[in-house]
Amino acid sequence: MKRLDSDLRNIRYGRLANTGVSPNPCNLLLLRRTPLGHGTTHETSPATIVFPPEFKEKMAVEITEFLLSAQSADAKVRTEAESRLRQFQEQNLPGFLLSLSLELSNDGKPLESRRLAGIVLKNSLDAKDATTKEHLVQRWVSNDVAFRSQIKGLLLNTLGSSVSEAGHTAAQVIAKIASIEIPRKEWPELISSLLGNMTQQDRPASLKQSTLEALGYVCEEISHNDLVQDEVNSVLTAVVQGMNVTEQSSVRLAASTALYNALDFAQTNFENEMERNYIMKVVCETAMAKEADIRQAAFECLVSIASTYYDVLEPYMQTLFELTANAVKGDEESVALQAIEFWSSICDEEIELQDFDGGESGDSYPHSRFIEKALSLLVPMLLETLLKQDEDQDQEDGIWNLSMAGGTCLGLVARTVGDAIVPLVMPFVQDNISKPDWRSREAATYAFGSILEGPSVEKLSPMVLSALDFLLNAMGDQNSHVKDTTAWTLSRIFELLHSPATGFSVISPANLQRIVGVLLESIKDSPHVAEKVCGAIYYLAQGYEGFETGSSVLTPYLADVITSLIATAERTDVNDSKLRSAAYETLNEVVRCSNLAETSQIITQLLPVIMTKLGQTIELQILSSDDREKQGDLQALLCGVLQVIIQKLSGIDETKPVIFQAADQIMMLFLKVFACRSSTVHEEAMLAIGALAYATGPEFGKYMPEFYKYLEMGLQNFEEYQVCSISVGVVGDICRALDDKMLPYCDNIMTLLLKDLSSGDLHRSVKPPIFSCFGDVALAIGEHFEKYVPYAMPMMQGAAEVCAQIDINDEEMVEYGNQLKRSIFEAYSGILQGFKNSKAELMLPHAPHLLKFIEVSVKDAHRDESVVRAAVAVLGDLADALGSNVKMLFKDLAFCSELLGECLQSEDEQLKETATWTQGMIGRVFSVCG
Repeated sequence: MKRLDSDLRNIRYGRLANTGVSPNPCNLLLLRRTPLGHGTTHETSPATIVFPPEFKEKMAVEITEFLLSAQSADAKVRTEAESRLRQFQEQNLPGFLLSLSLELSNDGKPLESRRLAGIVLKNSLDAKDATTKEHLVQRWVSNDVAFRSQIKGLLLNTLGSSVSEAGHTAAQVIAKIASIEIPRKEWPELISSLLGNMTQQDRPASLKQSTLEALGYVCEEISHNDLVQDEVNSVLTAVVQGMNVTEQSSVRLAASTALYNALDFAQTNFENEMERNYIMKVVCETAMAKEADIRQAAFECLVSIASTYYDVLEPYMQTLFELTANAVKGDEESVALQAIEFWSSICDEEIELQDFDGGESGDSYPHSRFIEKALSLLVPMLLETLLKQDEDQDQEDGIWNLSMAGGTCLGLVARTVGDAIVPLVMPFVQDNISKPDWRSREAATYAFGSILEGPSVEKLSPMVLSALDFLLNAMGDQNSHVKDTTAWTLSRIFELLHSPATGFSVISPANLQRIVGVLLESIKDSPHVAEKVCGAIYYLAQGYEGFETGSSVLTPYLADVITSLIATAERTDVNDSKLRSAAYETLNEVVRCSNLAETSQIITQLLPVIMTKLGQTIELQILSSDDREKQGDLQALLCGVLQVIIQKLSGIDETKPVIFQAADQIMMLFLKVFACRSSTVHEEAMLAIGALAYATGPEFGKYMPEFYKYLEMGLQNFEEYQVCSISVGVVGDICRALDDKMLPYCDNIMTLLLKDLSSGDLHRSVKPPIFSCFGDVALAIGEHFEKYVPYAMPMMQGAAEVCAQIDINDEEMVEYGNQLKRSIFEAYSGILQGFKNSKAELMLPHAPHLLKFIEVSVKDAHRDESVVRAAVAVLGDLADALGSNVKMLFKDLAFCSELLGECLQSEDEQLKETATWTQGMIGRVFSVCG
């Protein structure tokens, strides 16, 4: 559900009704960021404020004045009120929550105080950060049942408030409590209480509206497994009845939105033909309501049904085509966009099904080929939308209109049906491409570019080859929209039909000069056109990657291309940084994909140019936070270019000396960049330093005394966790560069890494790289890793237990579990290899646990190939390092033979090679022992 929490945003950004207040958004969120058992806040404590005795009781306090003052335009008044509220929250949380609930439920209170009370109450139950959320959940459930029931009763009563905004907010808070309690079976009466509001006679429309909102939000928050089927049936009945034409508009809209959230619960109902027919009938009728917002909500339901219940749509497709076609042709844009989205969803389903065509899943999830059947009518409908462009669509970010939606859907149709779309689209292209009206020319070009993915190369190549010259001429069109779309189409051609390494490209030595000439001239055009041209150059260069003989074709133009991209990045007619980013990212790709044997001199000359530019950014005068942000963005881009140049020149022995000679100056620049303390720069500079460490090897050690403090800062940066993750990766790069010269820094680094693993505040995505880093450290320092074993092993074994508890129904968690398993195996591999020559026996006590973990991991149906590769590798490392000591452990492990046998039959050559090596190591264990 695309719920916008408009009340929260309105308050945060100063849109307070009738007050003229523009409060500091950060201050209003302080109530959500009070201490959560992890230390104290840094704000000044209001120690001089004396609270009445009732603040220390579990009872409500009159807080209207505080809530209103917390929104005051007077900073002093606002700060004092926030401090009082925070102190109340810290000293007496139950009383605080009860006071907020009473404020929200009281129709006699000002709307402003009720609105903020609801927001603070909701933020006391939920948070985006998983660790904070879990703390809030535990804090709520620690309250006694009677107290929680009192708050829930107040919220349920508030649904009937005469002030609709209060009912709306109460519905959201009810859903947050439901998300905590329903999975715990602690609020069994909620659904029946809500349904009572819908079924009792003469209930006001405002109560029905709030109740339907609550039902929708509850369905959004909980899993479909949390309700029994009878409850699902009752919810769907109430919601579908609320969509009835006899209900008021506000009720129908709330019901339609609630149905959108409840559709995941309706699996059983959609399997029943009679119930399915009824639901579809009501949704289709609602899609023809008088009110546009209700029609839009109904089409949103149809979009969801298209993806969730694709396999039962056949009987309704004629009606759905007519509904969507009418909406696209004549309805308001917001409705028409959802109608197009319906067909995009059908395409998504059928594209996914094509991967399984002829496989086992074909029978259980049939491919109905709706797009193919509707093609002759669907394509003309979509082509008509391409002519409905906005005048300023290329200049504004985030704009989405009928033309864009239609073109996107057309592209999905092309991917779904392949060659069959070409004869339906090309007449439209040919009829419109030369018309005097810019809309016709742009639409024709957009249509052509949209169908380049899906049809076969054989079908596309003749028409693309004949169109290429026309498109290059069109880059000189008088209209900027046409040039913008033409440049985009060229980039699509180069991306999809330019691959010399595979034997086909629309680009040849004969036309390359003209192509480069047109692109370098057009890159001087308006910023939005230039940005698309950068994309075309990007894919032009990328096409030559891996085709060393062919890349020489581009070499004569490389210097001019690089010069043009740098000039584009320095343009002064650009208000935002998008073009600069596009230019530098394209420069990176041009360098990365160039033939170093032929272009080493050009890239060597580029190095001091970029270094000079980075040095100039450090001298920029910073007068505002905006200046600081622009400086940081530019430094990040330039550090990115330096990283690519370092990696490129260090790739072969002939050019490595260039990096060695410039390394001191490069490192000095990076250290100055770190001093600017921009998180974005921190990331890019860290990545570049990792490349420099790899390039310079042991020589990098001389930079460690000065660099280490920044590395330590990165490892402790929990808030910007991407910085922390990259810093962990750089530790690995430096370990590989320095080997045992890393030893002086390892105590501090291992302490920080172990602290990171123990922290509940650090984003979970950083933890797998930390385990991999254990392996890097162990490999670098060998037997000296012994003192860390008592600390690292429990962490690794604890993480292995976490893997066993992953919810297999949560795709994101399954993926995380696979990352965690792989990283644990990598840690074991590094430690085993590090100890191999001296202290391998230290790992003997941990071998049984490792073998069990390998067995469990490879038998997991949700494993991915990278986990199998890492498991097979660590199995070999175990046998290699411990030798005859593990003979008895391997003796009875049938899964080892099965795993290796399976891997030896794999089509993955790397996996086969690893399995062969591992088989040899295990065989050696037994042969040595006799």
